[in-house]
Amino acid sequence: MPLPGRTVSRSASAPRALSARLSVSALELLAHARRTLAEAAEQSGPPDRYAGAHLAALRGAAAVLAARSEPPGAVIRRRPTSAWVLLRSMAPELAEWASLFAAGARKRAAAETGAPGSVTAQEAEDLVRSVETFLAVVETTLGLPVRPTLRVAQAG
Repeated sequence: MPLPGRTVSRSASAPRALSARLSVSALELLAHARRTLAEAAEQSGPPDRYAGAHLAALRGAAAVLAARSEPPGAVIRRRPTSAWVLLRSMAPELAEWASLFAAGARKRAAAETGAPGSVTAQEAEDLVRSVETFLAVVETTLGLPVRPTLRVAQAG
């Protein structure tokens, strides 16, 4: 019997492909993705913002993969595969997101090395906003309530 608070029951409206319960690791990965995105949004340098936001997207993808992975004990031998390739195959409804973030992997690598001009401020801001939307889609996909990370600027 699972321990209280260690799993989350799926709502009736959640996608059918999702197992009846989410693993603790999936929930932790999603929470970590949200924290990583919040930290990225606070960075002043575009390379740090971009790299952090991309990492948050990877953690969001990992949450979906953890939720849809084979049951414990299943032995499946695969060659190492990109998280984005796995996401396309395990969550086809997120394929466009996977393609978007896969396309930014080289830019993230350049940003992490501090390569001058690797990322513009606009590219970093666009990625932060895209990852915020992606994480909301992940939450919906997993049958969870959407919990925005970033504060919405109020017009005034």
